[in-house]
Amino acid sequence: MVDLAGALRLAGYALGAVGAGLVFIELFQLPSYVGYQPEFDDYTLTISPQDPVEYTWAGRVGALLVALAFAVLFIAELV
Repeated sequence: MVDLAGALRLAGYALGAVGAGLVFIELFQLPSYVGYQPEFDDYTLTISPQDPVEYTWAGRVGALLVALAFAVLFIAELV
């Protein structure tokens, strides 16, 4: 049977792995103000102060999960 500290460590590792995967996916997405036209192999930038959205929910949730994983691992060391 797994003790409480071991279970917390495993949960922390799992949260960290999922969070890191989501942050990894975030790195390969184009920001909303960058457009790509494959027929011309051309990138265009359309920036206005209200339009840019740099981060998606995948990156935000991933960063939150990584932070939560650190907190769970810290608690596991205290237990």
